[in-house]
Amino acid sequence: MSDLHCPARVIVARHGDAEYESDEMTASGGSLTALGRDQSRALGERLRGERVAGIVCSELARAVQTAEIAAGVLGLPVRVREGLQEFAVGDYLGRPWDPVVFDPMVASWLGGDLTPGVPGGEMGEQIVSRVLAVLDDIADQFRGETVLAVSHGGVILALMGRLAPGSVAAPKDAYDVPNCSTYVVERDADGWRLG
Repeated sequence: MSDLHCPARVIVARHGDAEYESDEMTASGGSLTALGRDQSRALGERLRGERVAGIVCSELARAVQTAEIAAGVLGLPVRVREGLQEFAVGDYLGRPWDPVVFDPMVASWLGGDLTPGVPGGEMGEQIVSRVLAVLDDIADQFRGETVLAVSHGGVILALMGRLAPGSVAAPKDAYDVPNCSTYVVERDADGWRLG
């Protein structure tokens, strides 16, 4: 990690409301609904005064669409980055969301314990490691500037568990990351923190 005298500021946003081909979890897919497009436009409008210098997003369609709509408002290009995608659901791929499995896992993450994960998928620590690798790269490229990073709810939950466990500024549970909600994180010479 390079020494940063001017903190890099990243506004991490969840994608807009999306529709899927089925209720089963998948590693791809999701296209914005009309509501999701409105949320994405509103995200861009909310960020007009933030002097956003760049926009990056996960490669999943719902994140790309969100980023492109917000970018249209802000007049910026979008760069797709691997590593910002939603967490791998492993053995639950092709099955519906199971609160009995996922709710306790997310509660552990938000409490600061990133060791739980999905069988055959990713542990919280793995999610945070890959996301922070991307955010470190962004911070190096945009020293002293603000960047929008469009990602996913599970990614945000794990990230908040690392940077702000138990904080009132973090989501309270797996269902407390609304579409197009934003979370500001900053990195300086001392590392990442909730902004």
